Amino acid sequence: MQFEAILFDCDGVLVDSELITNRVLHAMLNEAGWALSEQDCMRIFIGKTVRSETARIEAETGKPLTDAWMAEFYERRNERLRAELVAIGGAVDAVRQVHAQLGGKIAVASGADKPKVLMQLDKVGVSAYFGEHVFSGHDLPRTKPWPDVYLAAAASLGIAPERCLVIEDSVPGLTAGVRAGATVWGYCPKVNAHSTPEQLLQAGASMVFDDMADLHRLLAQANQTA
Repeated sequence: MQFEAILFDCDGVLVDSELITNRVLHAMLNEAGWALSEQDCMRIFIGKTVRSETARIEAETGKPLTDAWMAEFYERRNERLRAELVAIGGAVDAVRQVHAQLGGKIAVASGADKPKVLMQLDKVGVSAYFGEHVFSGHDLPRTKPWPDVYLAAAASLGIAPERCLVIEDSVPGLTAGVRAGATVWGYCPKVNAHSTPEQLLQAGASMVFDDMADLHRLLAQANQTA
């Protein structure tokens, strides 16, 4: 089967944002009274929304997770991202190349809030390749690990999920892609990976690769042998 579209996760796949966001979240949770490490914060929240862990945050801090706290988190997070964010190595060229290979049939399906996703895509210079095909799990009934955001992205391109390739770096996101019926490739860089290749394969990845610069070649190979 040939892939007719690629659906990208954003954080950790297109932009190197996860450590930046985690440091802000870690600092704010510590300020609120939850004395966890940066490593534990990453382990608990990677691939998830903050609100998906509301019960645990409230239990650990003894305080309600308010809209005002979330607004401050978004503000502090976005300030750091605007100052520090860069693209994942090879990702900008990968997007350009697969956009040409697939006749523009690419989309972003993120678990993050859409304003953040759009800001990040714009900052690293790939917004034009995706146009209106940018989706957030925050805007759908369920976010990752449920498939809703990938189903919405596939529908926007007019491609059946079964003919889409999903690129993911986290187990919750990978699970969402598999549940959508897509083929999922796990991206696991050699440095600062948040999941192991074994974890991604166990979650349903059909393949794991470690360099976004290889994506166009791997796609061409897959479509030639299909």
